[in-house]
Amino acid sequence: MFDIGLAEMAVIALVAVIVFGPDKLPDLARQAGRFIKQMKSFANATRDDLRNELGPEFSDLELRDLDPRTIVRKHIAEAMADDEDLRPRKELRPLAPGELPPYDADAT
Repeated sequence: MFDIGLAEMAVIALVAVIVFGPDKLPDLARQAGRFIKQMKSFANATRDDLRNELGPEFSDLELRDLDPRTIVRKHIAEAMADDEDLRPRKELRPLAPGELPPYDADAT
């Protein structure tokens, strides 16, 4: 998610020890852990509330599904699966060497 490597983590830990001191660091780590746990429970409660409000057809709802990119991809994939016109036609063939492509006067 954050794409942080081992070297970056070591630098962050070193800066934290220098800024906060070794005495306060365990307490700050405990507070950070509690904060993350609280945010996770808040996100889970929000997801459950959304599932209950939206009804049984959204029982498999996940918060990452609310990302607009995911929604668009899902709807395009469903539309392509449902719409026969979007599937490639079998009667299409490659043009022979020197053959001109078809011309539609109404389309131009």
